[in-house]
Order: sequence, then structure tokens, then C-alpha cells
Amino acid sequence: MKNIYTVGQVNRYIRGMFRQDILLQGILVRGEVSNVKYHTSGHIYFSLKDQAGTLSCILFAGNRKGLTFPMKNGDNVVCSGSVDVYEKGGSYQLYVREIRLEGAGLLYQKFMELKKDLEEMGMFDRRYKQPVPKYAMKIGVVTAPTGAAIRDIQNISYRRNPYVQIYLYPALVQGEGAAASIVRGIRTLDEFGVDVMIVGRGGGSIEDLWAFNEEAVARAVFECRTPVISAV
Repeated sequence: MKNIYTVGQVNRYIRGMFRQDILLQGILVRGEVSNVKYHTSGHIYFSLKDQAGTLSCILFAGNRKGLTFPMKNGDNVVCSGSVDVYEKGGSYQLYVREIRLEGAGLLYQKFMELKKDLEEMGMFDRRYKQPVPKYAMKIGVVTAPTGAAIRDIQNISYRRNPYVQIYLYPALVQGEGAAASIVRGIRTLDEFGVDVMIVGRGGGSIEDLWAFNEEAVARAVFECRTPVISAV
């Protein structure tokens, strides 16, 4: 009869195999930073990704001297460290000792280029900013109908003014077709006539939020006659 092993024994065995691999104990990994989280403990949790996949990473507080810049989502970096198994979770990750910046990630670079182009066109000029009314009775919202964003907007709005009217345009906020859906929502509510419009969604990585960075969305906001509040 074959031996039966506990989960802990299996994870411990796999961890031992990882630690015997010389390559994994001193490795350099290049990728784009995503889902970075600065924990109150001082640890930094993030992912490295490329077109082929994603690798979970952690930089412990004791190794923070190995990070010489304010790392953010979209950064292209090279991390040095070791790949090891987290036994309790049964997962592997890159334990980072040092991070070297290699320039902006592709999405972040695209964002900065678009921002520069729109700025040169004058679209961020303060003279085009419309004042937000102090008392708004009709609020238009462009967001997902089931996300946390609409619940937060409704709860806060009704708490401050129980008589306010909220008109939701249920838009796609992520993935293919999201930017076009957001643009339709802005134009529809602008034509409908509201006092102010909120365009947004809950948090996420730069990939999750990318639809709101599309030029078509920026132009729709610029052309909108209704004051628009970004809540992304």
C-alpha cells in the first residue's frame, strides 16, 4: 500500500525541492509591477507580470533598503531574490531582496503619453473646468450596476440628502467594450439632463482601470456640458 502524506508534508517536501534548486535561490526576474500593496508592517506585496503569466512577490520590511524608488503599478523592474514555497498557503512566490527600476511599464507609458498629448491640446486648462453645484438634486452616475461604487454613492448621497434623485447608466467598467460603454453613458446622461455626473468604479490594478484612461473617455468628459466628477 502506498504511503499517505499530510498536506503539510507535501508542502514541506516541495519547499525542500525549491531550496535545492540553485537557480531559484538566486534569480533575476524582469516584469511589470501590478497590484502593489504597501502593508502597515512595512512589507510590500506585489505581482510581476508579462504576456506569459504572473508571479506573486514580497519584499520584507527588512529588505526595504533594496528599494530606492517609490515603486508603483506599471513600473518595469528587475527583481533579485529567491523563489520559495509558502507552506501554510501551499503557494510559491518570489522573495525579493532588491528591485531595480527599468522605466515605466507599457500601460503606464501609454497613459503618460496620452496625458501629455491631451495637455498639449489644452484639455486640462482650468478655464474649461465646470463648477460643481453646491446643491445637486439630480445626480447621474456612470458605473457598473452591481459594484461597490454605486452602493457607496447611493449610501452617501441619500445620507446627506434623502430627496436626491440618482440616475444610473449601467456601464461596463472593465474589459473589451468598456471604454465605449462609458462614453455612451456620459453622453446619454448629458443629454438626459442632470445637475452633476459621477463617472467611476471601485479600485483595481492599472489593467482593471484602463478603460477610464482611454482617449475616447477623456474627450467625452471634455465635451460634456454637465460637470463631471471622476471617482476612479
